[in-house]
Amino acid sequence: MKFTILLTAPYMLPFLERFKPEFAKYNLELIVPEVQERMEEADLLQYAGQFDGAICGDDRYTPRVISACAPRLKVISKWGTGVDSIDAPACAQFNVKLCRTPNAFTTPVADTVLGYMLAFARRGPWMDREMKNGQWEKIPGRTLSECILGVIGVGNIGKAVTRRARAFGMKVLGTDIVEIDHVFIGETGIEMTDLPSLLANSDFVSINCDLTPSAHHLINAQTLAQMKPTAILINAARGPIVDEKALVAALSSGQIGGAALDVFEHEPLPKDSPLLKMDNVLLAPHNSNSSPTAWERIHWNTIKNLVEGLGLEYQGKP
Repeated sequence: MKFTILLTAPYMLPFLERFKPEFAKYNLELIVPEVQERMEEADLLQYAGQFDGAICGDDRYTPRVISACAPRLKVISKWGTGVDSIDAPACAQFNVKLCRTPNAFTTPVADTVLGYMLAFARRGPWMDREMKNGQWEKIPGRTLSECILGVIGVGNIGKAVTRRARAFGMKVLGTDIVEIDHVFIGETGIEMTDLPSLLANSDFVSINCDLTPSAHHLINAQTLAQMKPTAILINAARGPIVDEKALVAALSSGQIGGAALDVFEHEPLPKDSPLLKMDNVLLAPHNSNSSPTAWERIHWNTIKNLVEGLGLEYQGKP
């Protein structure tokens, strides 16, 4: 039996020729639209009823899209871990299997967070800029062991960030909506507390929680006001966890010291965003997952999830 697959995962598209024989092995025919960052609802609706399975990135599989694609659509295989852009209740309602790769990017994202902290603490990017502008200026820095890190969301990535920070001698505060394993607390010495206390005492605040309805705009004008005026906010999780307008205001007024952002409320980041002109902000294009090893594992697991979601027997990586 032949199945048709809508393949829109941006990180997989550049390697598509490599995987075409694998899709052919299972008699899977591909629809491959041009994708910049993600497919929006209107983009996906153009293909409604034309495909049996999907391999996607952060595409907007809303209830409207899923209902329009049913009953033909059987499985959505997400390339990566986060499925906040896919409406899970609608998938359940229309019998669409929703698959992902748990713990996909723990290592590269945790490394990214530490890189941002080192950049701000040691002032490397700013000294480099001054040197290239012809200035010999010794910008004061500090060691990470002099700083306190606050981790919002102590899941797989939050734990990995904590372990790295402790290796640098940092004191770590954590907060989460679920109880954290006492073994991990004993191993790392992380101090679990509430969000206001974490924000008030941390020199760096790393967002590592999932994007859920309760986490939307968790960092807003009120919570930003609770941070130290020298504190740095790091977001390598999901853009909408931070109220971007409130963050711009806090950065502009000096209410907080700076920010490092890999994700944004609207992606790609609009060219007129004030963040692009701020000297106390480090920016990246949603790229903290970058890792050849992690990508390879996710490529194959995404194919496996798709094949099994269609009711076929997966024959393993060639």
